[in-house]
Amino acid sequence: MDSIFHEKQPSGNMDDSGFFSIQVISNALRVWGLELILFNSREYQSLMINPINEKAFICNYKEHWFTIRKLGQQWFNLNSLLTGPELISDTYLALFLAQLQQEGYSIFVIRGNLPECEAEHILGIMRVQQQQRPRLIGEDEAQTSAGYVHM
Repeated sequence: MDSIFHEKQPSGNMDDSGFFSIQVISNALRVWGLELILFNSREYQSLMINPINEKAFICNYKEHWFTIRKLGQQWFNLNSLLTGPELISDTYLALFLAQLQQEGYSIFVIRGNLPECEAEHILGIMRVQQQQRPRLIGEDEAQTSAGYVHM
């Protein structure tokens, strides 16, 4: 006998932690006229585009997504696991992307006209300099508890 109560099947597109699949993210970006291309795909590599000529990348590793975005003329690592945005130089960008690939990240190029944002306008007028790199969230506490406090 069929029950009218069916157990809801888990979706492969989203889970309880808020993780979204690449299909969901791709569809959401398509609404804004944006397209995702796998960074290490033959299709993209055949274009021979220098990464600094792009506008943004989305990176994924084990259900964690983050963005590397060009604002004004500068690149920023917008990883939520960091205490703040990390400035990435043009010369370091390709190395950083290669390092992420070596660590097992999937990297996607975002193509199209990104929506305007206030940070884009401000950083189009002025450049920022980062005196100190942001740390991983919890890194200070881990070092303190291990006795590695730097004064």
